[in-house]
Amino acid sequence: MAHMVYPGAVHSRFEHSLGVYWLAGEAVHKLKAQQGLELGIDRFDMQTVKLAGLLHDVGHGPFSHLFEREFLPKVVLGSEWSHEHMSVEMVDHIVDEHHIDIDADTIKTVKEMILASSKYATVKSTKEKHFLYDIVANGRNGIDVDKFDYIVRDSRACALGCNFQFERLMVSMRVMEDEICYRAKEYLTIHKLFATRADLYRTVYTHAKVKAVELMVVDALVSANSYLQIASHIQDPSQYWKLDDTIIKTIETAPDQELKESRDLILRIRRRDLYQFCNEYAVPKDNLENFKKVTAQDIICSQKSGVSIREEDVVVSNVRIDLTRGKHNPLESIKFFQDYESTETLTISDERVSHLLPTSFQDMIVRVYSKKPELVGAISDAFENFQYKTYGVKTQVLATPEKKRRRCM
Repeated sequence: MAHMVYPGAVHSRFEHSLGVYWLAGEAVHKLKAQQGLELGIDRFDMQTVKLAGLLHDVGHGPFSHLFEREFLPKVVLGSEWSHEHMSVEMVDHIVDEHHIDIDADTIKTVKEMILASSKYATVKSTKEKHFLYDIVANGRNGIDVDKFDYIVRDSRACALGCNFQFERLMVSMRVMEDEICYRAKEYLTIHKLFATRADLYRTVYTHAKVKAVELMVVDALVSANSYLQIASHIQDPSQYWKLDDTIIKTIETAPDQELKESRDLILRIRRRDLYQFCNEYAVPKDNLENFKKVTAQDIICSQKSGVSIREEDVVVSNVRIDLTRGKHNPLESIKFFQDYESTETLTISDERVSHLLPTSFQDMIVRVYSKKPELVGAISDAFENFQYKTYGVKTQVLATPEKKRRRCM
């Protein structure tokens, strides 16, 4: 699945890949139907884009982004590993291992398309039809069929409803100046794409309890890593493909004493005895530019007299949610056209859009958790004190409920 969500309401990674495979083919087909011979789209183009959609996530590790963004940095210092790069390695491994008879140029182009939005993006092997590289993983402006699939899928699976209609974009898109452009009247549809994604991050992917489970899974994997050598597989596709979500079951059922700490954490998850969410605040807009991640040590250094808390009792989660372009308006990186007779592209600046749209495009949310229920009160007090020391005010919206403090004592 694209993101780790508890309870498991979303489809499998394989179904997501099939969805992107189908949407990638649809996008190329619609462009060809709308602009005909002008674009020179051929069978090779159709095949490579669809294969890129099918294989773009094959390099994901257990629990997808959690493995890459939360687990690996804790066990491989300075790691530059990414699932996009591993996807490319896995494509080569699959072709070699199974002796797949496929043209070398096809594989080369597929791998370039997979890497198109990552820091490993390579120089494109062709001098034309660069717009094809933006269909699966769009590094230019973030509009791609990968998002089309998981946003609609996860909204439906979590019963949130979804008013974003990617079909409107598929129908209105045109290729101009070797880039996929959109009719100017659809800028609100595009904004809904990014806003719906941000809403999913806020309400589902980074929900306080979802993050509590993820933090516990990360701790379990970190604890088990030295014994199971989990991270040692990330450079070897022949071993890496065996590493999937069942690693949790492996730990849970293993009798080895070395895995006891990890087993206990997984048992706590099963029993819903989660790390206790204490509170959160959104970093003030004026402080976003120079924000430094808050650590457990920051909270410990802010504790008041009374119950003593240690660094290992506290977990801090720094969650950034944006509209795909950090502090910038994503609409500014998209090219539009006035109508279907237009021969020139245009951009839409902030002052030309609806005044109901936001003027700030990112949030940084700082959350603090207690690993022990009886420390919720003390950690909540330290968290509040940290806010006073850092910003001069208490920035959290609500106080930690007294009922929760008492229940956890």
